[in-house]
Parts: sequence; C-alpha cells; structure tokens
Amino acid sequence: MVKKVGILFGMEDTFPWAFIDKVNELGKGKVVAEAVQIDKVQQGIDYGYSVIFDRISQEVPFYRAYLKNASLMGTAVINNPFWWSADEKFFNNCLSMEMGIPVPKTVLLPSNARPDNTSETSFRNLKVPLDWEYMFDYIGFPAYMKPHDGGGWKSVYRVENSEQLFEAHKETEQLVMMLQEEIVFDDYFRVYCLGQKYVHIMPYDPRKPFHERYVSEIKATGEERKKLLKTVHDYTLRLNQALGYDFNTVEFAVRDGVPYAIDFCNPAPDADINSVGQENFDWIVEHSAKYAIEKAKEHKPNQNNSSWGGFVRNSIAPVKPKVGKVNLKTAAEAKKTAVKKAPAITSLTNKAKAVVVKKEAPAKKKVAEKKAPAKTKAPTKPKK
Repeated sequence: MVKKVGILFGMEDTFPWAFIDKVNELGKGKVVAEAVQIDKVQQGIDYGYSVIFDRISQEVPFYRAYLKNASLMGTAVINNPFWWSADEKFFNNCLSMEMGIPVPKTVLLPSNARPDNTSETSFRNLKVPLDWEYMFDYIGFPAYMKPHDGGGWKSVYRVENSEQLFEAHKETEQLVMMLQEEIVFDDYFRVYCLGQKYVHIMPYDPRKPFHERYVSEIKATGEERKKLLKTVHDYTLRLNQALGYDFNTVEFAVRDGVPYAIDFCNPAPDADINSVGQENFDWIVEHSAKYAIEKAKEHKPNQNNSSWGGFVRNSIAPVKPKVGKVNLKTAAEAKKTAVKKAPAITSLTNKAKAVVVKKEAPAKKKVAEKKAPAKTKAPTKPKK
C-alpha cells in the first residue's frame, strides 16, 4: 500500500516544493508526497495522510484544528500540534534549567495592556508595584525583551536601561514578554534538529542583516572547537528529546566557551534557500525527506503516531531525577542572588507611567541591534 506524505505551508516557496520532489524521488513509488489538499474537515474522519509536515498552522487556527483531528486519526503530524499549542519559550527556559543546560537569566513580564475582556480586578493577584528593582539587578543592562511565546524575530527589543524598557514595553500592548540577560558572545550557532536524531550545526550571526546571518565562521579552534561542537550537538538532542520536537532549530550563544541556549522553540524554522544558503538548504531537504519516509513506513493505522517528548512521558510515568542535575531555586534562594540598592519604582500598567528612581546597572559592551529587517516572501509557486 502506498503511503502518503503531505506538507502544509503558506508563503514560503523553496523548501516545500523541494521537499515534495525529494520525497517522491527517495520514496520510489512506495511513499509519495504532495501539498496537503483540504476541501472539507469533518470530525473524526481520516483524510489519508500517513505523515503531515506542518509549516503554517501557528498562523492559521483552522489548520491547527485540522491537524489535531488528523493526529487523533493516526497521522504523524510534524510537529505535534497538541504540544506545540501548549509550548512557549519561558517554559522552555525553565525546563532547560531543570536539565542543567545553560540559559540566559530571564524573568517574565505581564502584558502592558490588559487582555480583552479583563478588568483591574482580573489582576488582583499581581502585586503593585512589581519588584522591578530585583529584576533589573538580576538581569542587568543591556538586556533583551522578547515575547514569551513568539518567533520570527517579531517584537524583539534590545534595551540599555529601564526607561528604554518601559517605552518598548508600551509598544507590545497585550503581549506577555520576557526580559533576558544579554549574552555577549564569541560564537553563535543555529542548529537544525530532525527526528530528535539528525543534527546540523550552522554558524550564525544574528547581528548581521538577515540574508547574511548564515555567512559566518567559527572562532573557536582545535580541541576547544571540537569540544564546543560536541556540547552543542548533545544539548540540541537533549532539548528536542525532552520537548518532543521532530523539526526544530536551537540557537546557542557561546560566552567564555559555554554555549547558552538562547532560543529553542522554532517548530516551523526558516528553511528558505535565499536565507539559509545552498549547503544548509540541501541538508534540510535531504534529511526532512528521509525522515518523512521513515515516519511513513513506521506509520500504524488508528493510533497516535505523533511524537511526545520526555517531559510529557515522564509526567505520566515519572522517572527518578538524577542527583545534582536540578538548578531551579525557591523564591527565597533566588532572592539572595540579587542585591537591592534603591527604592522600588512604580508599577508598569496601561494607566501608570513608569518612573525610574534606581541607579541603572553598569552598561556592558554594546552589540548591534538584534532586530531583523522584514523579509519579503515570494508568492506560492503552483505545483507542476
């Protein structure tokens, strides 16, 4: 019986067609690929795909609901739409700490504007003012502020002091943000991970214009370089195995030889030849097609074929944690890591203006703004 692989995508115009062609080439007629075709979605109906690669449902709720139904009917959806709906970057940082993988110091910030259908009393559990002084002492400046569940370099700000933070925070409206320590790095990597086993490490520089970011050289040399790449490889596998992602990228900023996991929640990562370059594009097309064929051949009808990460599996059937691996702290323990030096500032709400009365943390060495220019996407090419 022929197994069918589908890919669900939007404006991207190089990877999807190359993926379809490569699956059809390697599948030798036993596994075939196509752009997913939807003319109706009826509950509890299997529409015949053994595997679907999802590249767009994060932007289209209709597709997300379609994929959850497909997963329930037995389609191996990459990535798991149930976990992807629940996951976000702040949780990922917490999980990384629990696994002993270095991450930048990070705190969560409430949205500047109240969510729709809420009032002042909806936030009666939020202290006024927040402990801004502690957070600023803990994170330091310069720092990065980014959405706790965003992607694509949207709404990312580099701020050098609290005044810049508050001004930028106003622009984010109802977004829940993270404030994160700046890692002034020596090396930086973006790493593809497929099937929780195939790893491709790419030197990357987020400070460059978008189209030049993959044109970078590794600065570490000799044994230091060998050790660094092995650590990045191992951390990438551990993170994706814990999260359950089968198509993801992980970013690492290397400071003093230590790779810090900066961003590892990219379940529809950029795979456009015009940005990642020919060599990286060829790798991701070849290995994604290879993995899709593996999943199609392993497919078992009428059961859940999507991947679930170690975090979820261990929550159902807990395993004894390794002694010494946990570096999470209680609030009392964490309080000892920051020293207050000035009175608190006013609460940051959509009614009150933020007034800073504390002395700012000493500025670190500046790096270029970490905002990416808008990328123009080509229109979708009709399938030949």
